[in-house]
Order: sequence, then structure tokens, then C-alpha cells
Amino acid sequence: MKLAVSVLTALAVMLASGLAIAAQSPPPTETVPPRVKQILPRGGIPAITAPVFVKATEAEIPSDAWVLGVVVEGQARAYSLNLLNRHEVVNDQAGGTPFAAVW
Repeated sequence: MKLAVSVLTALAVMLASGLAIAAQSPPPTETVPPRVKQILPRGGIPAITAPVFVKATEAEIPSDAWVLGVVVEGQARAYSLNLLNRHEVVNDQAGGTPFAAVW
């Protein structure tokens, strides 16, 4: 029993030390090498988290537009690549399965 308490105490001390070191670490934007110019802040491109879908015949995109198509458990989705160029990620769900459409 004493060994288990000692091990748990040691793990708690290591965890607390690791958290203290992590809290003192510079944010990721400060670790960018000097030769790299950061244009957008981290997380600067918002994901689409609540997509709204319309029928293909009602979509306001050109008929020759490129789309990223996904079929999950028989449910089809199409994401306009023009839209994804501005957002890069759509968090969605189809057939009860959550997924991310990434461009």
C-alpha cells in the first residue's frame, strides 16, 4: 500500500512539474524560425462547424465547379472547393458518424 502511495505521489510531482514547464513554454507563434513569415495567426482560418446543405439543383455554384464528395453510410455530401479554399475544414456528421472534410 505504501509503495502504491509513493508511486502515485511521484507521478503527481512529475505531472505538476511537466505542467509548470509547459506553462512557461513560449506560444507556438514565437517558435517560428526567423526565415519563415507567419501570415495568419494560429487558428486564423475558421473551420465550418455547422454546415448547411441544399439540394444539388438549388446550389448556387457553377455546374462545372469542383467539389469534394463524401458518402458515409449511404448519405452523400458535397463540399465546394471554392468554399473550402477559405475554410479548409468542415466538421460534419453523416449516418451518425462524425468526420472532418479537409482540403
